[in-house]
Amino acid sequence: MKKSIFISLLSVLLLTAATPDKKTTIFVIGDSTAANKDTTGGKQERGWAMMLQGCFDADYIVVDNHAVNGRSSKSFINEGRWDKVLEKMKPGDYVIIQFGHNDEKAQPERHTDPGSTFDYNLSKFVREAREHGGIPVLMNCVVRRNFFVKAPEIADDELLRTSTFKDGVKMIEGDSLIDTHGLYAQAPRDVAARMNCHFVDANQITHDLEQGLGREGSKKLHMWFLPGQEPSEPKGKQDNTHYSIYGGTTVANLLADALCEEIPVLKKYRLKGK
Repeated sequence: MKKSIFISLLSVLLLTAATPDKKTTIFVIGDSTAANKDTTGGKQERGWAMMLQGCFDADYIVVDNHAVNGRSSKSFINEGRWDKVLEKMKPGDYVIIQFGHNDEKAQPERHTDPGSTFDYNLSKFVREAREHGGIPVLMNCVVRRNFFVKAPEIADDELLRTSTFKDGVKMIEGDSLIDTHGLYAQAPRDVAARMNCHFVDANQITHDLEQGLGREGSKKLHMWFLPGQEPSEPKGKQDNTHYSIYGGTTVANLLADALCEEIPVLKKYRLKGK
């Protein structure tokens, strides 16, 4: 009897071990606009990729978000973060590649140039993902909420996280959203065309979202709070780069829809009403 039970248990274990994992992973690499955030104490900031799992059936699609605050395509590679993604990647997995905000920065450890080093890094991500059996998806950077006639000089978007409402830029805003990314938004499209890679125009999608909501309505997408308005930000905040819970959720759903249009096989895993 004991021998029969042992054989039965062994058969189950062998069968389980031989059963392939039916789940597909969507990796995300990028910067603070996509990254996972600290939610303790009721903190409100969210990266859009932090909310992406809620857009897909977790029984089939697992979102593994590797985006990190403050990283550029250069620093993400140099810190060994890309190697860690490749170690986990299995054939048929997807990787969403979205950089630009920090590649624009002047610091040598982060800066790249569109049409040159930025394109090279994006190409490296695409090529090496494919070498590991992965399916790369290039996205360009999401927009900043910039209704200023001339964008204010911000040395580092990360400094916005420790600012208060009174530290916000005191400039008159207009009614039209003004681009702050230039060729950094164009480069991923160019690389995708050259390498026949999937591409999602996150820049245009978020531009249309922000412009559609307008100068005032778009504030709710971001960490934009008057003093006393939000308990977790008692001194208020004027952050036009990083997303609130509403903003992160809204952008995640728009990009999930665009991803499913670009890769129709994912549509059957898209959660309805999300």
